[in-house]
Amino acid sequence: MNRFDCDYEAIKRIDPEVYDAIFGEFARENDKLLMIASENYASYAVMEAQGSVLTNKYAEGYPYKRYYGGCQYMDIVESLAIERAKELFGAEHVNVQAHSGSSANMGVFFTVLKPGDTILGMDLRHGGHLTHGASVSFSGMLYKTNFYGVDKETGYIDYEEVRRLAQECKPRMIVAGASAYSRIINFEEFSSIAKEVGAFLMADIAHIAGLIAAGVHPSPVKYADFVTTSTHKTLRGPRGGMVMCKGEYAKALDKIIFPGIQGGPLMHVIAAKAVAFKEALTAEFNDYQRNVVKNASRLASELMKRGYKIISDGTDTHLMLVDLRNKNITGALAEQVLDLAGITLNKNSIPYDDKPATVTSGIRLGTPAMTTRGLMDSDMEEVADIIDSTLKNHTDAGNMETQRRRVEVLCNKYPIYSTHVVKV
Repeated sequence: MNRFDCDYEAIKRIDPEVYDAIFGEFARENDKLLMIASENYASYAVMEAQGSVLTNKYAEGYPYKRYYGGCQYMDIVESLAIERAKELFGAEHVNVQAHSGSSANMGVFFTVLKPGDTILGMDLRHGGHLTHGASVSFSGMLYKTNFYGVDKETGYIDYEEVRRLAQECKPRMIVAGASAYSRIINFEEFSSIAKEVGAFLMADIAHIAGLIAAGVHPSPVKYADFVTTSTHKTLRGPRGGMVMCKGEYAKALDKIIFPGIQGGPLMHVIAAKAVAFKEALTAEFNDYQRNVVKNASRLASELMKRGYKIISDGTDTHLMLVDLRNKNITGALAEQVLDLAGITLNKNSIPYDDKPATVTSGIRLGTPAMTTRGLMDSDMEEVADIIDSTLKNHTDAGNMETQRRRVEVLCNKYPIYSTHVVKV
């Protein structure tokens, strides 16, 4: 049975509280513009695979080398995911068992590093990720950490500064990648720096994997020893992780993922990854990614026309960081009032921010989910104007209702969960 052709009668009967939450989320995703850069809408096919009977099966080990019987269909599913990922990214070896992007990163660290080794990653406050060395993460707890950031004036990574820092701290690993950096990352230059100091290079492409798969952002696969990613975000698959690496590291990596840091793989999620990778191998997916970037560029331009400061003065990718200091509103308050108007995004620290991470001076905006539901660059002027009108007059109840109605018009024009598929 197609699970989207029913109205979840079993859940409704057994657990009405969860039923209500599920359909509340259906309504939220349909009725608001989702602009969190790390989120997207998975296809029905992806969600069907993730909700399938494959959730019942233990399959410890790897295809055709399992520790449980009855894994013949699990072997098929995982092999499909691996081969499709190899085709999509041109990787020598792929492990699709990582439960998340963070566990994918942990797997790489544990494969080639020892506790106390030195790493050089992007500063969390400048757009890096927790697992790139932040003190609250395993990466900051187990390793000696050093950080590079962005230039204060341009908002770009200064590769000569990265080189200087690498020569100074002599890291065992350099991490290239970000969760809030809007410009093209020069993986070839990172590779050059890593080779100069004898470091491994790990590229974390969690945010830009879909762009890379479609050829709208340069790939790190031929430059990096390891490439990690989550499988949702721009890749538009299920929530999960993946590691790609050179063939020489394959055996050691697989041994760390299982049994080193994980037990049984989530086969229903791996099946959903396989479906997502097949979708990503289509011309339609490539068109989608080009539109993601086109929408982001147009949105950034429209916001700058309205006096907003965009870090690095624009974007090459799916996201942007907006500095709100000249608008006299914090990121935390902006997040709250925009959600009331029907736009969901997140507060975000900006480089050299003087406010705590719970408050921030900025917001992060992304276009993947909006583009999935069909919005085009011609709609970005309206989106930018709604954001601006909301932030300028958020204490005016009448204005807030006006902006909410404008969002409603856009959402009705581009429904993501139509009523004939899901009864909301």
